[in-house]
Order: sequence, then structure tokens, then C-alpha cells
Amino acid sequence: MQWMRSIPLASLEREMTREEAETHAEEWISDWCARDIGRIVSHYAEDARFVSPVAARRTGNPLVVGREALLDYWSGARGYGSFRFTLERVLWDDAKQEMAVVYTRDIDGRRDRACELFRFDEHGCVVAGEAMYGAEGV
Repeated sequence: MQWMRSIPLASLEREMTREEAETHAEEWISDWCARDIGRIVSHYAEDARFVSPVAARRTGNPLVVGREALLDYWSGARGYGSFRFTLERVLWDDAKQEMAVVYTRDIDGRRDRACELFRFDEHGCVVAGEAMYGAEGV
């Protein structure tokens, strides 16, 4: 599966560039705003690992492993009435192929800042991710 709409998969048989990481972040925000969970999950490797305090509250375990588990977990986002992510900035570590996305979440009248970390493989797929959330009302 192609990871990013605007970057052909064949071109990702190498390390990602900062520009490609920024494109990924913009598309990731757009996919979340559309609540296109299938599209979001398609960006992850089959055995990807994702850590989240929300997962810990919902499932009793902060670790979600694999595409199918991510699909099940993130499908809960479809239940919210209002849902909007706004990208603030992207931080990219070229040597480690890791990205941090800082954004604002507006979900059902609650607003906070968040940061998600992504580690990519040579195919442009996320192999590990972690979500962190700030105080509401910021």
C-alpha cells in the first residue's frame, strides 16, 4: 500500500526527506479530519506498534500492535460529533527517520494540544508511533 498520496511508493525504497515527512504530516492531519480510518491505518506497517494514554484508558493497555488492532482502536473516532485536528508544526530527524507532529485537537468541544511521534521504515511506513496529549483549553 502506498503511504503517502503524493509520493509514489517506489520512490520510498530509501530514506524519507524532510519535505516528504511534512507532506505525510499534512495528509495525516487531513485523513484524521475526514476520519478516514482505513487510510490512516494503511500508512502503518503490518506489525506497527503504537502507544497512547487513550488506548490505556479504553483498552487497559497503552500498546496497540498491528494494523487490524489499530483499525479497531481508531474506529472509535467515528463516534465523535465534532472532530478537527490543526497542524502546528513538524519536527524531523533525518538520521533516525523520526518525525514529531505538534497539533491542536478539537473534539466535541474539548480543545488541547497534542504531539505524535512516528518512526518510519525504508518503505515510508510507520513502524512505531506514540501519542502525547497536553492540558485542555489551551
